[in-house]
Amino acid sequence: MNVVFDFGAVLFTWRPVDLIMECFPQRAATRAEAGHLAHEVFGHADWQAFDRGTVAMPDVIAQVAQRVGLDARVLGRLVESIGERLTPMPESVALFEQLVALRARRAITGAEPVRLYYLSNMPVPYARTLERMNPFLKQFNGGIFSGDELLIKPEPAIYQRLQTRYALEPSKTVFLDDLLPNIQAAQAEGWHGIHFHSAQQASQSLQALGLNDLAL
Repeated sequence: MNVVFDFGAVLFTWRPVDLIMECFPQRAATRAEAGHLAHEVFGHADWQAFDRGTVAMPDVIAQVAQRVGLDARVLGRLVESIGERLTPMPESVALFEQLVALRARRAITGAEPVRLYYLSNMPVPYARTLERMNPFLKQFNGGIFSGDELLIKPEPAIYQRLQTRYALEPSKTVFLDDLLPNIQAAQAEGWHGIHFHSAQQASQSLQALGLNDLAL
């Protein structure tokens, strides 16, 4: 079984509404206003190009500030800090560590192997920060950041890139992501999908897919 993790809001915290409320309180006095502004900042094609690796950080800051009417200096401080704000989610890390232990146990017993990968929409600066600050990521068998590949989810090509690079068998691959369109794109490639809500829910879903010994 190949278990593929998304990062933002699955393995690492990603709370765009909270970030907007903190940095732009005058424009986001309520969570509804902050949600709308967060979508304008992070849900637009400008940010998707940053995710894809085709627009650099200074350029996306300038583009978003002008388009949305935000103070470029404040927005710049926010955007520059996001990599360090992506902190590990303890329960999700615990699930990952359980899978690492399961991989080791199965390697000893000769049972069907478990391999761990990641597939994340992540701009290059944030990807490098996550790698530097989180040594546990070295325990993955491999993975793909969108910014390194010039591809983003839910485009089929990024799933195919991971599948080809690591010779993944679709029927033995399961993808955990918090966004349903990304899950549906994985399922279109023949993968299993788990729409992530919590580590406990994901663990139960993985056990139902055949990792019965996950919680041992």
